Amino acid sequence: EGDAFVSAGSTGALIMGGTFLVKRIKGVSRAALAPLMPGDTGPFMLLDAGANVDARREMLLQFAHMGSIYMTNVLGGGKPATVGLVNVGTEDTKGGELQHQAFALIKKSGLNFIGNIEARDIPAGVADVVVADGFTGNVILKLTEGVADTLMRNIKGIFMTNAVTKIAALMVKPYLRGLKKKMDTSEYGGAPLLGLTKPVIKTHGNAKAASVKNAIRVAAEFAKKGVIEQIAAAVANTRETGE
Repeated sequence: EGDAFVSAGSTGALIMGGTFLVKRIKGVSRAALAPLMPGDTGPFMLLDAGANVDARREMLLQFAHMGSIYMTNVLGGGKPATVGLVNVGTEDTKGGELQHQAFALIKKSGLNFIGNIEARDIPAGVADVVVADGFTGNVILKLTEGVADTLMRNIKGIFMTNAVTKIAALMVKPYLRGLKKKMDTSEYGGAPLLGLTKPVIKTHGNAKAASVKNAIRVAAEFAKKGVIEQIAAAVANTRETGE
């Protein structure tokens, strides 16, 4: 009965509840877990990040549309979001059959598609929307989180080595604080579950108060921006054109 839903509970339960209670938008094959992640030039959206381990070409096309609409309207201020397809190389011929078919569909979709992108380029912010099947997306998500945590822990360890490094730490502390904030996903609130008839946001089970607050804020913005209606229109259009 609400306009939006926020949860820090089980991801699997949220996906099932969203699918069978909130329900998918007509024409959407599968809802996608779409976390916002820190990039060098700003946050980017990764979808799917684990809701669908297996995917079909039309699902990746829908993910691209949904991510583009969200990033354009909620974070982009109306500027068309760039879309990239995760692959093992940037050439059009790279990847398996799924990537080949999805590439062809997204290329003719009218989206601001920049083509295939490699995993190493994702943190650089080459695309606002990073499209992948759920298995690949979840690996990218977990690896990125692990690398970020390890990096920050090792930086802290270096500065705590001796008196000289501790003095150096005091000198660069404001800059380190800026780096930590840049790498922190808590201000994004959580991951939207895109493709449902109402905004559903999943935040971490260990989320702190600031993250929960921002998840609620993002859910409210999501509900006000008309993103659901735009996704429904985009999906309907792809069905009519046969893409």
